[in-house]
Amino acid sequence: MTDVLTPERARADGSPRPGARRRASATRLLWVVVAVALLAAAVVASIALGARVIAPADVLEELRGVLGGTEGGIEQAAVEKRVPRTLLAMVVGAALGVSGAVMQGVTRNPLADPWILGVTPGASLAVVSGIAFFGLASPASYLWVAIAGAGLAAVFVYSVGSLGRGGATPLKLALAGAASSAAFTSLISAILLPRIDVMNQFRFWQIGGVGGASYAKIVQVLPFLVVGFLVCLACARGMNSMALGDDVAAGLGERVAVTRAVAGLGAVVLCGAATAIAGPIAFVGLVVPHLCRLVYGLDHRWLLPMSMVVGAALLTTADVVGRIVARPAEVDVGIITAFIGAPVFIWIVRRTKVRAL
Repeated sequence: MTDVLTPERARADGSPRPGARRRASATRLLWVVVAVALLAAAVVASIALGARVIAPADVLEELRGVLGGTEGGIEQAAVEKRVPRTLLAMVVGAALGVSGAVMQGVTRNPLADPWILGVTPGASLAVVSGIAFFGLASPASYLWVAIAGAGLAAVFVYSVGSLGRGGATPLKLALAGAASSAAFTSLISAILLPRIDVMNQFRFWQIGGVGGASYAKIVQVLPFLVVGFLVCLACARGMNSMALGDDVAAGLGERVAVTRAVAGLGAVVLCGAATAIAGPIAFVGLVVPHLCRLVYGLDHRWLLPMSMVVGAALLTTADVVGRIVARPAEVDVGIITAFIGAPVFIWIVRRTKVRAL
């Protein structure tokens, strides 16, 4: 049964009527408010919950004590420790969410995300190589190395996926990324096995987590994340054109190769910086863009900012869950996101069959 456009729903030329546009905008703004509220709730829960529970009503008072520099008790000390952890979870989740959305947009591959395309394993391989062979020992030194490794991995995967007839199809990119991820992971194991000292330093970072957060780490990574966010947001309109196909986008005046390269660079910077500061965290970049696309539509001018908000909320919530499921011990956030992301990944594969967006 075909859908009939009535005067109430559309104009004669097929474009939506002003009333329909207003209702769609109002619905979208409502979901924006919902996403921001969920992020705010996740932030409060992150500060309040842990080995020691702080009543939500007391969180603001304890925060005032921390900001004012006054002496406090155990609860204020807990808040002082949890605030940088919460901030780090937010910025890392936002970075991974936007990075995944951009990678799905520039490749038109619904299965694309930093882990599946081999970008996160490439950054991890670069970091472990730096630890083992060059004596890297601090997150600040990891940053440039991780970004370089992520960039080289992205170029390698795209080059392999472009071989043969048809160029870089979604299926070939997914296969090239999966094979590259397996190869990078094997190389990491080969480097670590004979080096017990490096393994001890690397194993906690490899799981992925935000437990060792500090204001110094956040300040170190923030400039890279800001640059990555701005580059990706600047390419939003171009990615909207590319969603129509490269030929159509070129016909509309879009420089497809330039837009794809610049947007990909922004995604690589975000992924590399997030991996350097928090370790390799999987599935956030896959799950978040799909959730946002269902709610906010395909327009990247909305999709990217909302992927930032939802990614921050998701990773913050996952960190809270990891703190309370095994209290007083903790489960690293990388394990929680894997539990969340694996079923969603299976659902996406069954639903999309690796077709283009």
